[in-house]
Amino acid sequence: MNIAAQTPFFSENSYPLAESSFSSSPETFQWTKQWYPVAVAEFLDPSRPHKIQLLGKDLVLWRDNSNQWCCFADFCPHRLAPLSEGRIEADGTLLCAYHAWRFDREGNCVSIPQSQDAQTEAKNCSNPKSCAVAYPTQQCQGLIWVWAESGRQAQQESQERQPATVAELESDSEQVRQLFWNIRDLPYGWDFFMENVADPAHVPVSHHGIVGNRYQDAKYYDMPRLRELSTQEGFSFAITPTAAIIETAVHDFHPPCQMRICTTFTDGGKLILVLYAIPTRPGWCRHIGCQVLVKNKAGKTPPGLGFFALPMPTWLGHILASVFLHQDLVFLHYQEKILARRPENWLDAVYTPNPQDKMVITFRQWFKNRAGGRIPWAADCNPQLPAPEFDKRQLFDVWTTHTKDCQVCQNARKNIQRLTLFSYIGAIVSVFLAIFLDARSLALRAATTNLTNISPLSLFPTLGFWMAILVAIGLAIIGYALQKLSGLFYVYEFEHSRND
Repeated sequence: MNIAAQTPFFSENSYPLAESSFSSSPETFQWTKQWYPVAVAEFLDPSRPHKIQLLGKDLVLWRDNSNQWCCFADFCPHRLAPLSEGRIEADGTLLCAYHAWRFDREGNCVSIPQSQDAQTEAKNCSNPKSCAVAYPTQQCQGLIWVWAESGRQAQQESQERQPATVAELESDSEQVRQLFWNIRDLPYGWDFFMENVADPAHVPVSHHGIVGNRYQDAKYYDMPRLRELSTQEGFSFAITPTAAIIETAVHDFHPPCQMRICTTFTDGGKLILVLYAIPTRPGWCRHIGCQVLVKNKAGKTPPGLGFFALPMPTWLGHILASVFLHQDLVFLHYQEKILARRPENWLDAVYTPNPQDKMVITFRQWFKNRAGGRIPWAADCNPQLPAPEFDKRQLFDVWTTHTKDCQVCQNARKNIQRLTLFSYIGAIVSVFLAIFLDARSLALRAATTNLTNISPLSLFPTLGFWMAILVAIGLAIIGYALQKLSGLFYVYEFEHSRND
């Protein structure tokens, strides 16, 4: 379906929107007065606190005994020890492991065991200085959302704004099927993630072999704007023309963290990619995403994104996500560092002669003119962009950026390692069994046959021997395959030069 372009003018070098589209608005996007999804609830171990970062702030997530997730600044008011190194006690309080001060879900200090007596303890606990710094927190659509400001006013303001959730997931209809959530910390900034997912032209090239073909599918198309640009609500663009089986394809940006990519097929089915990006610290962002498949009226499920829509356990989807994410990870990491060294602004530093870059240009202009052009990192956060990482194994690290904090993957990894060990032990036992069976067979034949009349064929190993050897080989292959699979929980390396 072709959609008439709504951004008709362009220069010879680029397709920017009119500057007045951005500068005319008196309002500025408020980064800290927003809800951010920071974690997937089912992936966190509820028995311990979890360190996270948001806008350069060190925070700690923990769950009390009413199964409510809470978020504090990651320091104890006593001597500023990190609360993420503490414990969750049986009474549902968070204990600082330095001096055993304890805090309830509101941040109130409920125990100072070094106090002289109960009266002194109660007095000190009632002092506002004893409180942990609590942030508004809620759980919605399986995600834990944190408001980026603390205090009473923040509690009130957070109740006046809803998180950028997915409307389809509020439906109980059997027509809607949500696939697993994936979460990953990525070594490039929030703005580069958003720029990347606002750019459908890169998909068949960067993700060659999974979504499209770099030689056949890198084609011309236009990107007309559909939704009027808004400081607080973002904007949306369509793709035209689309493939014959696709009616519409729309990229919809909802600041600060959601990109919704909705593909509507001609038969009425929909594929919705829900992509969140959370600015954690300079040079890093946290990505949380999933696929939502909406069946057509006939009950037919639309195709999903590559093989990721196939039925699979969540842990397998998590480690296979590296196959996709690592295809553009390295050059996004280096692209950010290259642009940081350029003195000119973004639009002057790049060359964008084709309409496929319209949404990327709009995003960069929105970021510059409506959102301050930078992320307001916490005051105690070093705003310096990290140096480029030239050890690609560090960039391809999966353990630190996902596995260590995902209890689903941790449990799967342990089970796979057990199966690997059992497979290798089984292979060794099978070899010894083969030797035993062959030796026993020879001994029996020697005892019952005149040694001078033994046929050479009778010395050939028995069927039992070969069966045991085949079992040993099979178990060794299974063990090796499981070992390689287990390695995906740690590192997955990728090179475009080898992706034919």
